Amino acid sequence: MIIFNYLLVCLIFGTTFLAIKVGADAHTPPFFSAGLRFTVAGIILFLWMVWRKKASLALLFRKEVLLTGIGLTFGTFSALYWAEQYVSSGIAAVLSATGPMMILIMQTFVMRLKATALSIFGCILGFAGIVLLLLPSLTVTANKVWVFGCIAILIGEIFYSSGALYSKQVIQRFPQTSPIALNAAQMIMGGLLLLILSSFTEQVDIKGMLTTKVIGPLLYLIVIGSMVGHSLFYWLVAKTNPVFPSTWLYVSPLIALAIGMLFYGEKITWLMAAGVLTIIGGTICANLDSLKQLFHRRKTV
Repeated sequence: MIIFNYLLVCLIFGTTFLAIKVGADAHTPPFFSAGLRFTVAGIILFLWMVWRKKASLALLFRKEVLLTGIGLTFGTFSALYWAEQYVSSGIAAVLSATGPMMILIMQTFVMRLKATALSIFGCILGFAGIVLLLLPSLTVTANKVWVFGCIAILIGEIFYSSGALYSKQVIQRFPQTSPIALNAAQMIMGGLLLLILSSFTEQVDIKGMLTTKVIGPLLYLIVIGSMVGHSLFYWLVAKTNPVFPSTWLYVSPLIALAIGMLFYGEKITWLMAAGVLTIIGGTICANLDSLKQLFHRRKTV
């Protein structure tokens, strides 16, 4: 059951990038779409946790939840949704996979934690992969907006990394609160911030959004991506350890690339493919030591 649910998480998270891309190509306002997705999904999950008496409404008024929402949802997905107007879903998934590598860099240079030689090599390899991925388009004027989109995703991953590190402290501060409730609360906060951003920067045509190309992906992202995917993810955390479920980041980019090429006609060059494999390889190397340690602990328990 654990392996089946893990593969299901990889498949779900791998397809969400294409769902975002389909909505973007249908000219859905990116910030409004992201805000609606996370606000609705967060409210449904949070009310369910309140009904099960595993969370209280007071949680929504905590600054810790707001700060987590800024990192994990607002900063990450405002950048991702905006960028997918110009970047393919497969490349967006690959660049998003740099999150664990950025967490390692922050732990090393900001939190002053010692990094192993393999981890440092992984970071260098991942950076080389990013250069390989972006280099072909740096000299092409028509593709500069594509490069800006890629850079935006990387900036979003800095927000994600900060939020992920901070969320570990938040979980420790609220030991009696379910992690699912904490995640739902931060999705609400991040989603509301996205809607506020949308109100200042976008013109939303509700009637124009009432099409299958807009409603379909949005419902998929709310129900399957945010509610089912995240619930399965936290179930895996409870049944295994915090790191094993996170390895979806190494599998889902390949799924996203394959789905994008097969069903959406997205193209990738040989040089870009080399960059993709280098980024994934660097991310695995950067986190291999922690993966080995946690799997060893799991076996000895």
